[in-house]
Amino acid sequence: MKLAVTVQVASSRRGVPHARSLNRWAQAACAPYLPRSKNNQHDQELALTIRVVGAAESRRLNRTWRAKDKPTNVLSFPAAPLAPGNNGVPSRFPAKEFSELGDLAICAPVVAREAKEQGKTAQAHWAHMVVHGVLHLLGFDHENDRDATVMEAREVKILAQFGYDNPYA
Repeated sequence: MKLAVTVQVASSRRGVPHARSLNRWAQAACAPYLPRSKNNQHDQELALTIRVVGAAESRRLNRTWRAKDKPTNVLSFPAAPLAPGNNGVPSRFPAKEFSELGDLAICAPVVAREAKEQGKTAQAHWAHMVVHGVLHLLGFDHENDRDATVMEAREVKILAQFGYDNPYA
């Protein structure tokens, strides 16, 4: 299975990483969980859309889908419900009839502000938001301490592949 990433930029491009970077980070987050095919000639594609938005669109999405009237760094919209997993690890992919993993909406001004406030490079924080969002699409969550520990450990491991520090340290 291959991950096909589409990037839409619906806000100022200032400070937004190149689509190649967003794609690399998404691929790294998804790679451990992509089913391997024995015959790459007829490999199925799983689609992911990353939409870079401004504060107004992020606020509208967050208000509509989470009842929170403020912009937020990243929102994840799974294309299909995921089956429950075991050992704290969710089943990662929608049923075979689905070819969409889902969509991410990443708010450029919020990511820029948070990076500055947290003393991180913008690039490292963007990578974290993409990885974090993709893991949500794969079924990971941080609603309780146990799930947060699992998800955060995966984020740290993936980000380390790019030379980025632990975002939770």
